[in-house]
Amino acid sequence: MGRSKTAFVCRSCGAESPRWQGQCAQCGEWNTLEDAGSGASRPAGRGSRAPAARAVALLGAGADPGTGPGDHPSSASAAPAGRTPSGSAELDRVLGGGIVAGSVTLLGGDPGIGKSTLLLQVAAQVAAGTPVLYATGEESAAQVGARAARLGLAPGGLQIAPEAELPRILTAAREMRVGLLVIDSIQTVFSPDLEAGAGGVAQLRECAAVLVRFAKDSGTPVFIIGHVTREGTIAGPKVLEHLVDTVLYFESDAGSRHRIVRATKNRFGPVGELAFFAMMETGLREVANPSAIFLARPSTIAPGSLVTVAREGGRPLLVEIQGLVDPMRFGNPRRVAQGLDATRLAMLLAVLHRHGGLSLQDHDVFANVVGGLALRETASDLPLLLTLASSLRDRPLPATLVAFGEVGLTGEVRPVAYGEERLREAAKQGFRQALVAEDNLPRKPIEGLTVRGVSRLADAVDYAFG
Repeated sequence: MGRSKTAFVCRSCGAESPRWQGQCAQCGEWNTLEDAGSGASRPAGRGSRAPAARAVALLGAGADPGTGPGDHPSSASAAPAGRTPSGSAELDRVLGGGIVAGSVTLLGGDPGIGKSTLLLQVAAQVAAGTPVLYATGEESAAQVGARAARLGLAPGGLQIAPEAELPRILTAAREMRVGLLVIDSIQTVFSPDLEAGAGGVAQLRECAAVLVRFAKDSGTPVFIIGHVTREGTIAGPKVLEHLVDTVLYFESDAGSRHRIVRATKNRFGPVGELAFFAMMETGLREVANPSAIFLARPSTIAPGSLVTVAREGGRPLLVEIQGLVDPMRFGNPRRVAQGLDATRLAMLLAVLHRHGGLSLQDHDVFANVVGGLALRETASDLPLLLTLASSLRDRPLPATLVAFGEVGLTGEVRPVAYGEERLREAAKQGFRQALVAEDNLPRKPIEGLTVRGVSRLADAVDYAFG
């Protein structure tokens, strides 16, 4: 009998190695190889012959899939999969319109940010129309019940299973014919077929794969809560995120009651969509006007502040960008950016010097997006440079002014996507002036909003301070 080899698995990319080594040969990450345990499946021998996989024909939209032997569909329709409302319009927006039958969604976030609270609220809403099983390996049924009472939930069809053994959970889900299964959390469940402990690489991969097979075979949507590492990524191998259909991340600024759920992967909807919530005593409440989170400005506007219209996901958001320029005291000038790309900030400072006539080489520069939102688009270039110019000149910008636009290396102000939609959102929020690229000028005048188009950075600076 051959001696079994201990396999090591990279928790970053899922690559296997027969022995431990400091660096993963597949992804290049250091100190990510972990003992996978002795529960890995063994490939079939050369002489074995597995039964053929069941295949179905793909039909067009609206076609009726027939049934073959054993009442299995003999063809698959290309029509959109059915969706179940989650009871939260914001969460449905991130999911792409609702909970898809047979989908697997992974929700990650820092401890105490509200993952269990959100999914308990969703489970209670869905349980009004179909049985729901909430499996928790971290809390007792009494603890979950106490939280439901504190949130004011009265779920009729919601069942709590304080269980960590995955086969027992799935057996209960099949017997109940649940319409939704919630796993809290993937790091606590385990399969007794593996000798590795719960939370290990082997257990995470196997349990996630079993849950995916259960969801696809039964058509039951599954929500999985995942712990995050110190770096803010889902704990465990990267293959965990590859297996599921949707990956959602909870984000929050330190000390803030507001929560943002961002979709980083979605097979049934757009990627990058955001949902906004506020943590209240009665649980997570949807934020109807997300722009209000980032526009709590004082009555007197100080130098170095300007509002821009960012586009996060599928909607425009008004956010305040702040810039601070301070004479350098010693050493090299500092360049600090919160919520913005620090590398792009350094590039824009060179453009401001060359094409805007303002030199900051002897100044420390600090840039910040109010509210903890991270802007990933170039529409923030123009407002960022205007805030730095405002701080340098110690002259405040008009409180009713909004600006957006990309700034190129030659000093040109370039248009951004969805310009007219951004302008209409600014007008709806009460702004009266807008500074944009010439190609972003609206085709028809927007009531209550005066829009000025510029083609060069120098023209924008002259208009803002003229």
